[in-house]
Amino acid sequence: MDPIITLTDPTSSVAEAYRTLRINLEFASVDEPLRSLLVTSSAPGEGKSTALANLAVAMSDGDRSVILVDADLRRPSQHELFDLSNERGLSDMFRDESAMKNPPLHSIPGCTLKVLTSGPLPPIPSQLLSARKMDEVIARLVELSDVVLFDAPPAVAVTDTSLLASKVDGVLLVVKAGNTRRDHVRAAKDRLEKVNARLVGAVLLNAPYDVSLERYYSRP
Repeated sequence: MDPIITLTDPTSSVAEAYRTLRINLEFASVDEPLRSLLVTSSAPGEGKSTALANLAVAMSDGDRSVILVDADLRRPSQHELFDLSNERGLSDMFRDESAMKNPPLHSIPGCTLKVLTSGPLPPIPSQLLSARKMDEVIARLVELSDVVLFDAPPAVAVTDTSLLASKVDGVLLVVKAGNTRRDHVRAAKDRLEKVNARLVGAVLLNAPYDVSLERYYSRP
C-alpha cells in the first residue's frame, strides 16, 4: 500500500479516517486555534512520519494553506515519502537569510500542501531547535500558511522534540497498537508536560479494522 494513501486513494476508508482526524483537531482547537502542530511518537518505528504526511494532505484538502516541515534533523523521511530533493530545507533557514525570506518549499500536486524538507543535517540538532532563531523560523512559516505541521523525532529518544514542543501551539502523539510500550507513552507524556507543551491528543495506528466498513466507501 502506498504510504500517502490520502493522495493515491482519497476515497478509501483510510483516507477518510485521516479526514476525520483533521475534523477532530479542528473541534479540539475551537477556543485556541492550532496554527502550529507538532507530531511525534514515543519511540522509533511507530509510523509518525507516514501518519503526519497523510494528515497534512487531508488538512490541505480544500483552500487551506498547509506547510509540512521535516524537523526530524536526525532521521528525516518526508523527502523520501513525497519523493523530493533534500538539498535545501529547514536547516538553510538558520544560515541563509534568503531562505528565511523565501523558504525552499516544495508544492505537492493535487492539493494546497507545501513541504519543507530537513535540508542538510546539523551536527547537533538540539542546538538548532533550541535557538532563538527557531522562533523566527516558526513565525515566518506561520505567516505563509494557515497551519504549520512539524515532524519531530520520537519524544523519548532525544531532547529535540521537547525543545520544539514548547514553541508550538499543540502536540499530537502517535501510538501504534501492538507495538508501542505503555511505559514509553507515559515517559513521552511526562517529558512533554515538563516543558508545558499542549498535548491535544493521540492517534492510534495499526488498530484492528472492521472489513464491513469498506463496503460503505467502495465505489458503486
